Amino acid sequence: MIIKMTYSNVCDYNNSNESFIVSGRVIPKYEDGKWSYTKEIFSQTYLKQYENEEIDTSYIEDTEKAVFLYYDDNLCVGRIRLRANWNGYAFVDDIGVSKEWRQQGIGSKLLEKSKEWAKQNNLMGLMLETQDVNVSACDFYAKNNFVIGGLDSMLYSNFSTANEKAIFWYYKF
Repeated sequence: MIIKMTYSNVCDYNNSNESFIVSGRVIPKYEDGKWSYTKEIFSQTYLKQYENEEIDTSYIEDTEKAVFLYYDDNLCVGRIRLRANWNGYAFVDDIGVSKEWRQQGIGSKLLEKSKEWAKQNNLMGLMLETQDVNVSACDFYAKNNFVIGGLDSMLYSNFSTANEKAIFWYYKF
């Protein structure tokens, strides 16, 4: 079941914020007006974990923002946070599925719900950003018909430990 976040379930927002394995990186290539990518596999994998966030209540109150939570019975196992962006797309700020629930279609269902929301808000599609070292996320977006729209080698350059590039993905209606 997917429901919109409200004041009564906002405490569930960080439930699905769990680590993932970094096993390599995506190497985007722009040629003949199209993006593609290959993968570099690392000799050693490592875990990456994002810090829990205190969710801004504007995602409950503002009609140009939304958070949708995925529940199995009463357990929140997925989330997607989005907002209307200046360029006419819905920007997916965050998407996450609990480790034990991954590879079961929950992320795709959350993307579908986001597409519905974007269309209801007269937006032209979805866009998002992820790091090149999040290979599983990049593969997930490609599988869900997103295309690379650009690469930013400076977005994370202020973080000495990051050594990551930002990849922007788009799904146009």
